This record gives sequence, C-alpha cells and structure tokens, in this order.
Amino acid sequence: MEKYDFLVVGAGLYGAVFSREVTDMGKKCLVIDKRHHIGGNLYCENINGINVHKYGPHIFHTDNKEIWDYVNKYVSFNHFIYSPIACHQGRFYNLPFNMNTFYQLWGIKTPKEAQNKINQEREPYRNITNPKNLEEQALKLVGQDIYLKLIKGYTEKQWGRPAKELPAFIIRRLPVRFNFDNNYFNHPYQGIPNGGYNLLIKRLFSGIEVRTNTNFFENRPFFENIAKQIVYTGKIDEFYNNQFGKLEYRSLRFETTEIDTNNFQGIAGINYTDTDVPFTRIIEHKHFEFGNQPTTVITKEYPNEFSLDKEPYYPINDDKNQQIFKRYKEYSEKNKKAIFGGRLAEYKYYDMHHIVHNALLKSKKNEFKNSSSGSNI
Repeated sequence: MEKYDFLVVGAGLYGAVFSREVTDMGKKCLVIDKRHHIGGNLYCENINGINVHKYGPHIFHTDNKEIWDYVNKYVSFNHFIYSPIACHQGRFYNLPFNMNTFYQLWGIKTPKEAQNKINQEREPYRNITNPKNLEEQALKLVGQDIYLKLIKGYTEKQWGRPAKELPAFIIRRLPVRFNFDNNYFNHPYQGIPNGGYNLLIKRLFSGIEVRTNTNFFENRPFFENIAKQIVYTGKIDEFYNNQFGKLEYRSLRFETTEIDTNNFQGIAGINYTDTDVPFTRIIEHKHFEFGNQPTTVITKEYPNEFSLDKEPYYPINDDKNQQIFKRYKEYSEKNKKAIFGGRLAEYKYYDMHHIVHNALLKSKKNEFKNSSSGSNI
C-alpha cells in the first residue's frame, strides 16, 4: 500500500518546506490537512484587495541570510518593519522599550538619564535574586512603572492568569534599548511576501499532491500504511492518544471587521495593556503591504482558554507541561516511521525562520539526502 515516500500531515509552513525539499530530491509526497485551505496559520483571506492574516499577524524576520534567500526564491518580500505601539489609559507608548518610550513615560531625553531612571526603578527589587514568578522577574528587570503600565495587564490577559502565577521564564529577558529605534525585531532581514503568504505557500507546494479537508485521525490506519514515513506537524499528544496526558495551550479568538475608511489606526499593530479592555491588540492588515485600498480591515485579538473546539496557539511551557512533553519526545524518538516537526509537534513557540530552518535540516538528513542537496543550513 506504500504509494508515497512521505505522508505529510499538515499543510503549514513546516510541511510546505519539508515536502518541497524532499520532492526536489526525487521523493513522492502526499500532504493532507484537516482545514479547507493550505498554509496553516499563515493563511490569508482576501477582503476587497486586503490580505487579512486569518490566524494572527505574521512578520517574517531572521538574521540568517541563507534562510532569507531560501524564502525569496519563491516570492519576493517587501520592506515592512514591525513597529507596534502600546495603549495604556488612552496614551500611546512605543515598543519595544526604547528612548521614545522613556520620553513618553518620564520626559527623559538622553540615554544616560534613561539608564539612571531605570536603575532607580529597579532599586527596590534588587534583593530579588531568584524571581519566583513573572511579576518578580519584570520588576527586577525594569521596575514598577513600566511593569504596571506596559506589561502586567497585557500579559495577564494573554495568559489568563495573574502575573504572580505565571513562570518567570516567560520574560526572562526584556528588550531595553537606549536609542530611538522602534524596530520590534533586531534581525536585518524582515518583510511580508509581495502578494501575501498564500502565494509563498502555493509556490512551495507547486507540483505536490495536497488534499485539504482531510483529517488524519478519521482514517488513521489507511494513512499510516500509505507512505514509508509520516511527517507529523500536529499536536504530539493527540498523535499518541494522550497516553502521557494532555498538553496545555492558550487559544485566541479573532473579531475581524471591514471599516469604511482608508486608514483606521495608522499602524499595523496597537497593544492594549489595560485589563478592562478585553482584547490584547488591534491589527490593521493593510499596513503590512502598504495598501491604499478605499476601505480597511481590522482584527481585535482576544485571548482564550484552550478547548478541543479551538485552535492551539501558545504552548504553556510550565514545569508540569514540560515534563509531559519530555515523555512524548522520548517516546517519539523510538518511532522510526514518524518525523515530528513544527510548533505543535515540538510543543514550542517558534518564529517562522525557525520553522524553515528546522524543516530544511530535517529534510536534508543523510537518509533523505542526494547529491544535489548540498547546504550549509
């Protein structure tokens, strides 16, 4: 029954890159996805000429030129730079924390003044040597003013728990810049695909058999025998029937609206840090591609507790869940037929360049490699 070399479960970015690479090595792939579309969480819905990021905003960024050159083989990228702002009690503050933020908070104009002020803010918490939770970690790093205005409310909404109950490692580091740079990412290569992410995914899957609306678990015995190897990008606990326990996630709900104006907020993203505002941010999609359409589309993003009828977005990487995942990982390493990759299969929050890098590495392992697959990745 083995008609294919690889069955790839999941038509997201990991599945697209992996299947592209092994197909180019001469292997035969079948890609399946339970959703009605390809692209996973990168999928965009076009509303009156605006590419709407259906599952939250995605900005490609990397410091690896080889990864950047790889994705640019399939589609060119624009020069979009993500520079969100935070809204607290009706006032705007630049992100990430930089000299603009410090001027908006305290009227401070020089890096030396900013450093002195932050040291002053941190002083009451200098005796916290081993932060027990996120709140202690944040206070130790930046002090009370930034924490209360720009961190606490947003983070508690995002995770659905008080900051005192969240692990410290979530914000082990907080970017603090003593310059006037609003570029959210430090990476030299950044942008959005010209024509949107759907075009990138479509080109990666060119010439590859893809079946949407196809659920692996609804016909598992058939799919397990249709290929020599399975590349699985879904939830690893679901693959193993939750035998070591269910891994926990946070989910999201999106409320998308088309508005009869050409510019709603003047920027791609605004974070709302007040706890009495139920959503965490508003995204205005046209700004990702410098659109000039007569209308605009915004999405309000609401954090949600995860349940089986909701999409899993953020792994809750606390000690309990890491111990559960460790058992799945050790068990999966004994499975010679299945390859696990991507956010859900590896229970880790990855940026897109990590996904591309890992898929390339896995596809180029010796057992799949041929003479034409040389790469330094």
